[in-house]
Amino acid sequence: MKADATAAAREAAPPTHSIGLPQPLVDGIEKVTGRARYTADLPCPGALVGRIGRSPVAHGVIRRIDATRALALPGVRAVVTGQDFAAPYGVIPIAQNEWPLARDRVRYRGEPLFAVAADHVDAADAALAAVVVEIDPLPAHFDVDSARTPGATLLHEDKPGNLERRVEQDFGDVEAGFAAADLVLEREFDCAEVAHGQLELNATVAQWDAERAQLTVHSVTQVPYYLHLTLAQTLGLDSAAIRVVKPFVGGGFGHRVEPLNFEMVAAALARAAGGTVKLELTREETFLTHRGRPATHTRLKIGMTKQGRISAVDAEVVQRGGAFAGYGLVTILYAGALLHALYSVGAVRYRGERVYTNLPPCGAMRGHGAVNVRFAFESLLDELAEGLGLDPFVVRRANLIAPPYRTLNDLQVNSCGLPQCLDAVERASGWQARRGRLPPGRGLGMACSHYVSGSAKPVHWSGEPHAVVNLKLDFDGGITILTGAADIGQGSSTLLTQIVAEVLLLPMGRIRVVATDSALTPKDNGSYSSRVSFMVGNAALRAAEALKAVLLEAAARRLGAAVTEVEWLGERCSVAGTERHLDFAQVVQAALADQGTLTVKGTWSTPPETQGGRFRGAAVGSTAGFSYAAQVVEVEVDPETGAVRVLQMWVAHDCGRALNPLAVQGQVQGAVWMGLGQALSEETQYHEGLPLRPNFLDYRVPTFADSPPIDVTLVESIDPLGPFGAKEASEGGLHSVPPAVAAAIHDATGLRLRTLPITPDRLLEALHQQRRDERLAAARAARS
Repeated sequence: MKADATAAAREAAPPTHSIGLPQPLVDGIEKVTGRARYTADLPCPGALVGRIGRSPVAHGVIRRIDATRALALPGVRAVVTGQDFAAPYGVIPIAQNEWPLARDRVRYRGEPLFAVAADHVDAADAALAAVVVEIDPLPAHFDVDSARTPGATLLHEDKPGNLERRVEQDFGDVEAGFAAADLVLEREFDCAEVAHGQLELNATVAQWDAERAQLTVHSVTQVPYYLHLTLAQTLGLDSAAIRVVKPFVGGGFGHRVEPLNFEMVAAALARAAGGTVKLELTREETFLTHRGRPATHTRLKIGMTKQGRISAVDAEVVQRGGAFAGYGLVTILYAGALLHALYSVGAVRYRGERVYTNLPPCGAMRGHGAVNVRFAFESLLDELAEGLGLDPFVVRRANLIAPPYRTLNDLQVNSCGLPQCLDAVERASGWQARRGRLPPGRGLGMACSHYVSGSAKPVHWSGEPHAVVNLKLDFDGGITILTGAADIGQGSSTLLTQIVAEVLLLPMGRIRVVATDSALTPKDNGSYSSRVSFMVGNAALRAAEALKAVLLEAAARRLGAAVTEVEWLGERCSVAGTERHLDFAQVVQAALADQGTLTVKGTWSTPPETQGGRFRGAAVGSTAGFSYAAQVVEVEVDPETGAVRVLQMWVAHDCGRALNPLAVQGQVQGAVWMGLGQALSEETQYHEGLPLRPNFLDYRVPTFADSPPIDVTLVESIDPLGPFGAKEASEGGLHSVPPAVAAAIHDATGLRLRTLPITPDRLLEALHQQRRDERLAAARAARS
């Protein structure tokens, strides 16, 4: 049975009405013509200018913030401090320890201390300079070792040892697994902290209606629902008094997947000033807001049999989390949870620690929680393969899972196209014919990865459906999709349009989307963990089916036939075997005849079997469907400079069903490109807590000149739970890039680099050491 199902999954589903066809984004014209309005573009006549005053020290006790002089300046309308907020916040309900503006203490250099609102920029800048701040410095800890030293100053009094969270998980008999292995290797890996590098700067427009005591916020958020909750909590407002609207967003990548301090600050300023405040951050301030991928140290031990089977895994992961909790609890859990579900593993031991430090807080970033550990895992698999004389592809194939499959940590895998992904990149790259036969300084490397299609349990558990979509049909025959799902450039509004068009067999031009306005659209949990395609897509599918049922009933009544006799053809329907028919406009007229405007609803929640086990932290990593990817990278290394040039990348991604192949290919390429930056150049650095690279000159994202051809193969495994079989497409391909690049560099140079990014200086130093070792070995051989 499993073999038959796998064979069937290998055949890509043919395109249908609107699914499986490369469709341009429904908002693409607005974006390419410049008509799209991002938050900073919104016209706000008479809006006050907001500015944030930030801490000049990394750790200290706030003794005094005096705004008297600032408020006396002409044009200054308001100054707010931490005392103007009702409660702290944090994206995880049980880990809320951050204030929108520092209260009592500051915990990182650049933390918001106070904010001003003024008539114009000059007045706002003058007000910033006029506020008097007195802070008594405290010892600061900028690395894990310092923060964990006995007697270290605590960032949070309720967190002894500056330990935010420790995770201990054991699945199977690890020691027996190592004893059964033919080769056991243990290595340590370090990954630098990286930032999202989204193009659009942070901005918020907050409007306070004093007469009605109502707040309207337009912001760059990926999670309007979370922002809505947090505004109510931190400002002490009833949720009904708040409206949150997400305009166009110029990239999120996880930076905006939790409410951010400047959003609450803008709202507090608007309320204090009794009007509208526009708050725009600079690039440096956006880096300070951070929420990037944490610096991570991984100690990894893997046992392998001579056939290439993974018999046991022992992993210790330590993350430098920054000053506040944010997503930290989830991040350190993901690092362990996603050791599973990619391969069949004999036994797993995981120990994870998330440590507070006096640096900007880290959070979620594309591929949340698992990228750094996957770099370690895939790199060590390569070294084990070499030690056993096995091809890296052979090792991966020796550990493939066959769905339906339940992992050791109770994750449910219902579809897996990794075998086809491996076949595709092995063939496209010419691996068997070319590896080991390239010119000097060139090499090939490969790696695999996977990721979740949404979290099976939402962060804010309320018992409500995971996703809700409303469809509205009115006299004009147009269908409006009402959704709270945030399109942040990934094309979710287009995807929902395609799904509704597919069910109803209507042209996409008849369908419009109204999204992410809490006064108009149903609640959605937001764009994170690649949940929208799977969860909101399913809700849209069900809503469209409900609307189709209503229309069929109306058509049957008008035609004097049974519903089962009516054939639905989209723009027309007919009674089977007769000439009697109605066009779509007539069906709409019939459907509206009794009750007017139609609104139908579709909902979706993850089924219980996908929600994980019963151990502590089991919900993290659970999902309705896993994506899979395999990748081959070809590099060229300059031995004189240590510079690495990536010549070609081949990636195959199992996305279930490619609802929009054009958009899916773009998402896969974007994920791979981001992984390339982490592999070779991206790294945040600090000096005594001061960011050294808070701009796009010093923080090196890959440029067009650095970007190689990325050959994408889409594998359609057709997930039984996904809408039309679809699942995640934009994150899973990132995880395999750094280890594939490192493996290619090893193939080119013989060096195994275990620190990211692999910058020219790091590689050149390793090359020099390699030459020194070779000379020393030759001298010893000559003497003997």
